[in-house]
Amino acid sequence: MSDSIIGAGPIGSGPRRIDGQRKVTGAAPYAADHHPDNMAYGYGVFSTIARGTVTGLDLDAARQSPGVIDIFHHDHFPELHRSPASFAQGNKVEETRLPFEDNHIYYEGQFVALVVADTFENARAAARKVSVSYKSSDAIANLDQGVKAHGTTSGSGNHERGDAAGNFDGAAHSIDVTYTTPVETHNPMEMHASVASWEGDRLTIFESSQGVVVQRNALAKIFGLPPSHVRVESPFIGSGFGSKLWMWPHAVAASAAAREIGRPVQLVVPRPQMFTTTGHRPETRQRLRLATDESGRLVSLRHESINTTSFTDQYVETCGSVTKSLYSCPNLLVSHETTQVNRGTPTSMRAPGAAPGLFALESAIDEMAHEIGVDPLEFRMNNYADRDESLDLDFSSNHIREATEKAAEKFGWQDRNPEVGSMREGHEIIGYGMAACNWEALKRECEARVSLRADGTAFVTCATQDIGTGTYTIIAQTVSELTGLPLEKVTVRLGDTSYPAGPVSGGSWATATTLPAIAAATREAIKELKGYATSEKGDFKDVDSDSLTFENGQLTHDGQRVDYVDVLKGQRLASADGHAHTKGADDKYSYRSFGAHFVEVRWDPGISNLRVARVVSAIDVGRVINSMTARNQVEGAIVMGLGMAHFEATEYDARNGRPVNNNYAEYVVPVHADQPPEVEVILLDYPDLAFNEFGARGIGEIGITGMAAAVANAVHHATGKRIRDLPIFKEKLMENVPDVPSA
Repeated sequence: MSDSIIGAGPIGSGPRRIDGQRKVTGAAPYAADHHPDNMAYGYGVFSTIARGTVTGLDLDAARQSPGVIDIFHHDHFPELHRSPASFAQGNKVEETRLPFEDNHIYYEGQFVALVVADTFENARAAARKVSVSYKSSDAIANLDQGVKAHGTTSGSGNHERGDAAGNFDGAAHSIDVTYTTPVETHNPMEMHASVASWEGDRLTIFESSQGVVVQRNALAKIFGLPPSHVRVESPFIGSGFGSKLWMWPHAVAASAAAREIGRPVQLVVPRPQMFTTTGHRPETRQRLRLATDESGRLVSLRHESINTTSFTDQYVETCGSVTKSLYSCPNLLVSHETTQVNRGTPTSMRAPGAAPGLFALESAIDEMAHEIGVDPLEFRMNNYADRDESLDLDFSSNHIREATEKAAEKFGWQDRNPEVGSMREGHEIIGYGMAACNWEALKRECEARVSLRADGTAFVTCATQDIGTGTYTIIAQTVSELTGLPLEKVTVRLGDTSYPAGPVSGGSWATATTLPAIAAATREAIKELKGYATSEKGDFKDVDSDSLTFENGQLTHDGQRVDYVDVLKGQRLASADGHAHTKGADDKYSYRSFGAHFVEVRWDPGISNLRVARVVSAIDVGRVINSMTARNQVEGAIVMGLGMAHFEATEYDARNGRPVNNNYAEYVVPVHADQPPEVEVILLDYPDLAFNEFGARGIGEIGITGMAAAVANAVHHATGKRIRDLPIFKEKLMENVPDVPSA
C-alpha cells in the first residue's frame, strides 16, 4: 500500500462520531424541531386522482374550523418565478412545476391546497374538511401503459463503441434477457419538513436538506431575491437516501405562506405523500444482450433501458452508467429512454442508475457464465476491464480483482458445488451467488473556514451537510491530524448557507470534496499563526516562518516550543483563520470505486421460507478515513440492497395510478430479523492519490450496487429459478418449481 502526505494519526482510525451524544440524548435539532416565535402550521390537501383537473374547491367548512389563518390554492397563491433547475447554476430542483401553479393534476398526492392554522392539529383537521371536485382522465399508471400510450423519449448517458449488433449475430455464445425493477421509495426515518420565516425581504428556512446551498439558490430564483437574502439551515438530517438532494414543492409552499401571513410556518410532509411528492426510484425495464467468443471473452454487450418519468419533468435513470466501463468489451451499446406516467417526478435514490443497472448487468453476467459453463467468478475475472474503455482513460486506481479474490476466499466460494440445488443442510437448500459492485468517484468545488482560537480549540465551518454518514467526525479528524489537537478540542459546524459554500451530500462525493478544503483552510490558519509568531512581537521574531513546524498544538524551532495559544494571547488575538477553496475532479483518469459481494441464501421449500444467511463484501474505495463509519456505510448499503432484492416495491393500481401501499405498514423494508446473521465487510484501503491528497473516494453508494444481483444469483443456484423481476418474493419461487435433487 502506498502512503499519502497525511501522516499516521486520526486519519484511518475509527473514533466515535463527535455528534453522537447530541443525537442519542435528543439535543440534535432536526428541521421540525425548530419553533420560531408565533409559528403557524401548514397541512396539505392532496389530490385523490392521478390525472385531470381541479374544477372546484369547497373551503367553507375548513375556513370555519378553529384556528385557521389562511388556505392557499391555485386561485389564491402569490405569483412566483420558476427555478431554472440547473445543476450547472447550482439551483437544481427536481419538480420544476411550482405548487398551485395551475389546476392541472399530474399525479395522485399532488398538492392542491395548503391550510395554515395556529396549531398542527387545527391545520390537519381543517385540511380534512376541504372538499375538492375534479374532472378526471384515464391515468397512465405504469411503464407498460406509458410505452403503449406514447412510446419513449431518448435519455442522456448513452454510449456506443464498435459494432455491438454485428458482433452479436454469429457469436459462439449469446443471451438475450430482460429484467425489470419496480418503483422504490426512499422512506428516511425523518420526514421532509420546512420551517420558514421572513424578516423584511430576508428568508430563513430550516429544512431537511442534503443540499442547503443549492436550495438557497433555488429559493432566491423563485422569490426574486439575491442569494444573500436567503438562509437555509440543516444542521442534522434523519437521512435522505437521495430524496432530500433537491428542493420539493412543500418548501416553496411553506416559504410563500409564511410571507403571505407574516409569521413563520412549519410544514411537514405526511408519510403517504412522501410516496408521491418527494421523489422515488423509477420503474425500469432493461434488455441485456451479451455474446462471447469460444474462450468466454465478451465480444458484444448491449444494455438498453427504459424508466418511468413524470409528465412535468424528464428524469433519466442511467442504468448503463456502470456497464460502459466495468467489463472489457470492444463492441458495446448503452442506451437510456424514458416514458411518461402519472406519478410524481422520480429522483436519485442511493446509487441512482447503478443500483438497478447492476441488478440487470450482474444477473446477465451470471446467466452468460452459466450459458457457457464457466464459474461465475472465473468469468468475471477473465472479463474485468483494466482501463475505462468508454473514456479511453486509465483508472486512477482499480483493485477489483483483489477485492473479488479476498471476498471469495473469506466466503468459501471454492466449496461451491455448481449444480443447482445440490448444497443442503437439513431442510434448507443452500445457494451461493456473487456480483461485482461499482460506483463513480466524484468531487466538486468546496470552501471551508478553520479558526485556531485563543482558548485552545479549533472552530470549523462549511455549508456541506452531515446526513448521518459521519461528516462531522471526519472533518474533525482532518483538523486533528494537521494540528495535533484532540478531537474534543475541534468544533465543527455544518449545514448552514451562512458558512463557506459546500457541496451537496450525495453521489458519494462529500468526503473527497470537503476534506481537501478543510485541510487547505487548516494550513492557511497555521500559516497565519506562524506569521504572528515570527513578527516583531512574536516568540520567533528572527526566524523564517517556513522553518517553523506545527504539531500537537505547538510551534517549534531548534528545540524551542511555544503553544499556539500563547502566540495568540501574546498578541491579544482571538484566532488565526484560514479560508480555502478547492476545485473539482480533473479528467486525467477515470475515477471509480470497485468491489464484490458474495451471498449465501437458504431456501426451505417445505415452508416456503427464503433467507439470506451470509454476506461477505470487499470494497476498494481508496483510503479509508474512518474505519468505523466507513464499515457502517457499507453495512447499511448491504441491508438496503437486501431490501431492494427481497421486499421493496411501491405498488400502483393499474386502473387509476393510485399508490396502494404508501405507508410503513405495507411498504416492506428490512427489519432486524431480516438481516443476515453474518455480514463481513473487507475494506482494501489503497489510497488513490491521483484523486486527492487523502487518497479517499466515496463509500456511501457502492455497497448497494450489485447486492440484488448477488441475491438473485444465489437464489438461482439454490432453486434453479432465474428471477428477472424484482423483488424476489417467495411466491415467485413457489411457481413452476423445477426439479432439484432430493436430500
